[in-house]
Amino acid sequence: MKQSVTAIFDIGKTNKKFFLFDENYQEVYREYSKFDEIEDEDGYPTENLVALQQWLKTLFDRILHAEDFHIEAINFSSYGASLVHLDENGEVLTPLYNYTKPIPKEITQQFFDDYGPVDAFCSATGSMNDGMLNSGMQLYWLKHTQPSVFERIKFSLHLPQYLSYIFTGIPLSEYTSIGCHTALWDYQAKDYHSWVYEEGIHHKLPPIVSTETSINMNYLGKRMKIGVGIHDSSSALIPYLRSIKKPFVLVSTGTWSISLNPFESEPLTSADLQNNCINYLRINGKAVKASRLFLGKEHEFQVQQLNAQFKVQPGTHKKLSFDLEMYQRLRAADQSVFHWKHLPNKSSKALKEAEFGSFEEAYHQLVMELTQLQVASIKAAQGTTPIKRIYVDGGFSNNEIYISLLSHHLREMKLRTTNASLGSALGAALCIKDDTLNSKFLKENYALRKHKPFILA
Repeated sequence: MKQSVTAIFDIGKTNKKFFLFDENYQEVYREYSKFDEIEDEDGYPTENLVALQQWLKTLFDRILHAEDFHIEAINFSSYGASLVHLDENGEVLTPLYNYTKPIPKEITQQFFDDYGPVDAFCSATGSMNDGMLNSGMQLYWLKHTQPSVFERIKFSLHLPQYLSYIFTGIPLSEYTSIGCHTALWDYQAKDYHSWVYEEGIHHKLPPIVSTETSINMNYLGKRMKIGVGIHDSSSALIPYLRSIKKPFVLVSTGTWSISLNPFESEPLTSADLQNNCINYLRINGKAVKASRLFLGKEHEFQVQQLNAQFKVQPGTHKKLSFDLEMYQRLRAADQSVFHWKHLPNKSSKALKEAEFGSFEEAYHQLVMELTQLQVASIKAAQGTTPIKRIYVDGGFSNNEIYISLLSHHLREMKLRTTNASLGSALGAALCIKDDTLNSKFLKENYALRKHKPFILA
């Protein structure tokens, strides 16, 4: 007898992942792939959409006709800030422009001359002035630099919705992709910002449906529900929101450390913008206050520097445990010694000027300084919300020094870590099912662990 499962494609910038979950949301199958990037017309690296589409369909068709599984539903989680532009025949018109691709300064200046000032605009749209990371700006850029291409666009789909479109042929929009720092959404009006209508951008955007929408259809002779896709950061929130009743902040760590507060409804202030706060949208269209920190990227760079300085093997830092005596000695010195490459700098002292007795000591100092920035980022996301619970998932949830220090600095809160490598995929699976989760879900599915602050001697 075939096992009933939900299929999820979880598409990251680097790893393309496919999962099958059983009726209890336990993983029963996975498959990973990677593709080399191609170049757009300007020679800038970008996603290989053709290879991605071929992999999606070939893999799913194979699993669909396998003897072991009966697929009841399929959904899609993916990174945001990326648009696929389709012509009237449903054909892809342009490359999937990389969100790190720079926009000419004169285009940005022209935009804010018409729709600024910058702070007021960013507050209204819950977005920083981030160029292509604001996917709405991609459309503005196309309209004003490639008008003939813009005119040929029938629909512009965010990447999660394009993945769904590959299987359904139905162009749609949904809240989480619209709300991920796109500069498209007016959080107070709860509608597209006025500039979207003034520029005629709304004609290129498909109808908005609930993120929990699924389409019942026959695909290759099999009846199933096909979801409309979801932005990965918003997807990762779903298991927590459905199983935890009290307010919390979720700190999702990786290349970016993003602190997500789904319980703050006030508009972003000037101070919030200065603290790198933005808004996301939940699946029900409500705002999520978030703060971003390039923690993983900075950590990776600094560790490489320390590896070279102390002539240790890559990965040595992963074997280190928190040393309380060393921490107290470094804390007593009260110095900021690292010069950041990817973060704003407090210290002017370069790494080569810092004196450490060992790699272990240097690494403790590094994590101490990064954790101070992390605490400030969490508190920025917390705002005025009375929050007593912090959940940490992602790569840093297994870093003993980071977690020990975070627990110490946030000792008034209950800190929990989860092994949520499946977070966005599980969220996408939950999204198309109206299941209520009990309080044990995180413990049973996410290896939930409690952490207590250390006691100073």
